[in-house]
Amino acid sequence: MMRNKYVGQSMKRVDAVEKVTGKAKYVTDLFFPGMLYAAVLRSPIPHGVIKKLDVSKAREFPGVRAVVTHKECPARQGIYLVDRPIFAEDRVRYVGEPIAAVAADTWEIAQKAIELIEVEFEELPAIQDPLEAIKGETLIHPKLAEYERLPIYNIEPERNVFHHHKTIKGDLEKGFEEADLIIENEFSLPQMYHAPLEPHGAIAQWDVDDKLTVWSSAQSPYTLRNLIAKAFDLPRNKVRVIAPYVGGGFGGKAGINMEGIAIALAREVKGRPVKLIYTREEDIIATVVRQGMYAKVKSGVKKDGTITAWKVEMYFDGGAYAEYGTNVVRAAGYTAPGPYYVPNLRVDSYGVYTNHFVGGAFRGFGHGELHWPTERQMDLIAQALGMDPLELRLKNILRPGLTNSMGQVIHEHNGNLEACLKKAAELIEYHKPSEQPSDPRKKRGKGIAALEKAPAMPTNAGSSVIIKFNEDATVTLQVSIQEIGQGFNTAITQMAADALHISPDKIHVVMPVDTDANPYEWQTVASRALWTVGNALYRAAEDALNQIKNIASQVLGVAPYNLEVEDDRVYVKYKPELYIPLTDIVMGYTYPDGHAIGGPVIGRGSFVPELLTNLDLETGQGNVAAEWTFGAEAAEVEVDTETGEIRVLSLVGVFDPGRVVNPQIAEGQVIGGMVQGMGPAIMEGVMYDEKGRPLNINFTDYKIPTIADAPEKLIADFVETPEATSSFGVRGVAEHPMISIPPAIAQAIYNAIGVNIYELPITPDRVLKALKEKEGSKA
Repeated sequence: MMRNKYVGQSMKRVDAVEKVTGKAKYVTDLFFPGMLYAAVLRSPIPHGVIKKLDVSKAREFPGVRAVVTHKECPARQGIYLVDRPIFAEDRVRYVGEPIAAVAADTWEIAQKAIELIEVEFEELPAIQDPLEAIKGETLIHPKLAEYERLPIYNIEPERNVFHHHKTIKGDLEKGFEEADLIIENEFSLPQMYHAPLEPHGAIAQWDVDDKLTVWSSAQSPYTLRNLIAKAFDLPRNKVRVIAPYVGGGFGGKAGINMEGIAIALAREVKGRPVKLIYTREEDIIATVVRQGMYAKVKSGVKKDGTITAWKVEMYFDGGAYAEYGTNVVRAAGYTAPGPYYVPNLRVDSYGVYTNHFVGGAFRGFGHGELHWPTERQMDLIAQALGMDPLELRLKNILRPGLTNSMGQVIHEHNGNLEACLKKAAELIEYHKPSEQPSDPRKKRGKGIAALEKAPAMPTNAGSSVIIKFNEDATVTLQVSIQEIGQGFNTAITQMAADALHISPDKIHVVMPVDTDANPYEWQTVASRALWTVGNALYRAAEDALNQIKNIASQVLGVAPYNLEVEDDRVYVKYKPELYIPLTDIVMGYTYPDGHAIGGPVIGRGSFVPELLTNLDLETGQGNVAAEWTFGAEAAEVEVDTETGEIRVLSLVGVFDPGRVVNPQIAEGQVIGGMVQGMGPAIMEGVMYDEKGRPLNINFTDYKIPTIADAPEKLIADFVETPEATSSFGVRGVAEHPMISIPPAIAQAIYNAIGVNIYELPITPDRVLKALKEKEGSKA
C-alpha cells in the first residue's frame, strides 16, 4: 500500500543547489581534448535555387578540419514526415537554412572560413501566407508525395499541405438549422519564438569504431537517438545520446534540430569532438518556432446560449518543413472546439508549407493557437446574445457523460472545469466591476477564458523506470525524462519516496540522461511525465518491495503479504517488533553461517497508455487522448485610450491536475506560464518583410515579457480531482498555464474599452485602430 506522506508537500527542489552554485552542467560547459568548433553558412534568402556552391577556399583555410555540404551529407530528417535535409540540396526554403558547415580549431577560424564559401542563387517567389500557399500555384516541396511519413497523416501535395486533419461529429447542417443565431468570425496569430535562456547546442564525436556519441541540449534523448539513427542509417546501439541539464525548452528542443550538422562534421574527423553552439540569432532563425495560424469559425447557438453547431477551418503556417507541425495540426484538430460540448461539428485543420521559419512543437502544442479563436468566438457569441461570457461557458462546458469532439465520453475523474471557472471568477472578482483610475484616458476591465489539453502523443508512448537499492538502503532512481526546469526530478523523488516508503533524502535521480545507461522514455513533452512515468515508477517500486518482502519472508518465517516496509526496516505487520533492517536485505540476506539468499534489489517498471486507438482519418473519431487537464484563466487590464498601451494588472490561473505533487513547484509552473502567455497576447510574434526576410531576430527587436511586464497580482490555484488512470492520481499542468491568457486579456480589453481584437499580438497600434473603427461606426 502506497503512503501519502511526501506527495502534496512543497519540498525543496533537488537540483536547486547545483543550479544556484553553477555546478549544474549544460552542453556549452562541456569541453573535451581535441575538440573542434563548428560554424554554419545559411541561406540569406527565403526561397531560391542554388546555382553555384564553391567551398574550395574554405577547405584550404588554415585551421579548417572539415567542410560539409549536402554532397557529403545527403541525409534527411523528420519525426513524422521526413522532409528536411540537414543541408539544402538544390534549393533553399527559408532564411537561415543550412547550406554548408565548417569544423575548425577555433570558432573564429570556422567563422572566417564560412565567409570564404561562394554561393549563388536564383531567387524564387517567397510564399508567406498559408491561404496563398494552399492554392498550390507555387509548390514549396514538389516531391512531397515521395517523402517517407507515418500513415496517420494526410498529405495534399498539390496544395502544399503536409497534413489535413478532419473531425466530423453529428450532422452539421442540421445543427445550423436548429440554431437561432449563426455567428462567423476570422482570427489570426503569427509565428512565435521559444526564447529559452539556453540556445541550442550539441557536441558530436564519431569514433573510429563507428560509435557515435552526441551531447545535446535535448528534451527527448531517446527520440533524438532514434532520429539520428534513421537519418544516418546507424543501428541504435551505435548511437549514444547524453543530455545534461537543459536551460529551458518549451518544445523547441524536442526531436532533432541542429545535431545533424555537428554529426556530419564529426564523421569527417573521426575521433575528434565537434561542438556547435548557436548564437541567439541562429537560435531564432534556424531551429523551430511556434506555427502561425489563421482560423475561420462559424457557430450556431440557441437564444439561451446552447451551442448547436460549430465549424472551424484552421490554416497553420508550418514554415519550410513540417517537423512536429504535423502533430500540432492534428492535436489542434481533434481538440477543437476546446472544452465545450458540441453535438454537430466539422473541423478542418491544415498544416501548410510556407517560406517562413520551420514550425514545430511549442508549449501548448497547438492548443494556444486553437483556444485563441475558440475563446474569442465564445466572447463574441455572448456579446451577440447579450449574455455573460462566464455564464455562456458554464452552460456549454464538457461534463461527465457528454462526448468530446472525438467521441470520447467524459468521466468524473477527468477533472472539474466548472469548479475551475468558478474559482477563477472568484479570485479575479469577476462579478465586481474594475475600479477605474482617476486618469480618464485609462480604462480597466476583466476577462475570463477556459481551456483543456490532453497529451498529444502516439498511442504507444512508453515510459520505464529502474530503481536500484544501494548497500546502505539508499536508492538510485533511473528515469529518462529530461529536467528542463519544470521540477520533474523533485516531483518524481517525492513520488518515489511515497511508493518505496522511504525518505526523499535517500533517493538520487541520475543525471545526465544517457541512452546507454538510462531506461527508455518516449519524450519530455506533452505534459505527460508525472502521469506516465509515475505509473512506471509505481510498478518499479512494487517490484522492488516485493523482492524485499520475499527475501525477508524467508528469514522471518512469515508470508510476504504479512510484511510491511517502512523507512529503514521490513517488519511483520501484526508484530512490528519483529523486523530486519533494510540494509540487511537490499543486497541479499546473509545468514550467520555465511550462506546468502536473494541478491541486489533492482526494481523495474514500464508503462504504456491503455485502450488508446488511432483516429479515423476521415472523421477524426477515436480514442487518442489518454487524459485531460481542464483549467480557467482570468485577467484584469488597464488600457490607455490615447496611446493604446496595455498594462496587465492581474492574472489568475486555476487548474485541475488531479493531485498536486509539489504545490510550490506547481504554483511556479502556473505563474511562469501565465507570464509567458502575455507574450503572444500583447507583444510577441515573428515579423517578415514583403520579401520573406525576418525583421526581429534578436532580443532588441523580438520582445518577450520581463519582470517589468509581470502584473503585481499573480494567483495560481488548483482543483484536485484524482485521475483514475494514474497510480498517484496525477495529470499534467506544465503547458496549460499559457494557453488561454491571450483570450482572457482580449476579453478584459473589450470590457475596458468596448473593442474586439481578432489578431495577435494585441499591440498598441491594433488597439488604437480598433478604437478608431469604433468611433467611425458611431459616426
